[in-house]
Amino acid sequence: MKNIANLLFKANILKKIPRSGFHFLGAGKESVAEHSFCTAFIAFVMAQMEPETDACRLIAMCLVHDLPEAKTGDLNYVQKKYVTANENKAIQQIVNSLPFGADLAELMAEFNERRTMESRLAHDADQLALILDLKTLSDIGYKPPQKWLPFALNRLETKTGREMAQSILETEWDEWWLENYVDSSNKKE
Repeated sequence: MKNIANLLFKANILKKIPRSGFHFLGAGKESVAEHSFCTAFIAFVMAQMEPETDACRLIAMCLVHDLPEAKTGDLNYVQKKYVTANENKAIQQIVNSLPFGADLAELMAEFNERRTMESRLAHDADQLALILDLKTLSDIGYKPPQKWLPFALNRLETKTGREMAQSILETEWDEWWLENYVDSSNKKE
């Protein structure tokens, strides 16, 4: 049971590890755990849109896809040009003493290999979480996210991912609450 407690502490530390790409945007911040939650929620929505997929597997992949960052930290695309994290070593050290370690390692390998529909959707959910952040920052007036959006959009692999991205780009970040909470008596007819 101690190995499981240690796994939970490893997952918990992701709340304190910042996503490093925001430094290059000049605005915004997010922990790896916050990103993983958003990615998993997007995967849940995708599973509703793609009922033939294994929803549990898709969501599980998104929950654990950045777990190795508990050991390696978060390296963004710029840093990865200069630094290589030994993710396989981190995964092995995370899973080697767990009774379900092989299952956990398999989920992370499937995510990284992107051979299954679930893994491609999980990859797109990961990118859509970033696209949501970039769109939000752009909508509130930051210009640098506009430079990064095309790169994230080009990494989408599925029709569902591309359709969701298009809808995100066509929707203002605050539209969801403004439509119900802005005083309608101030509107001119």
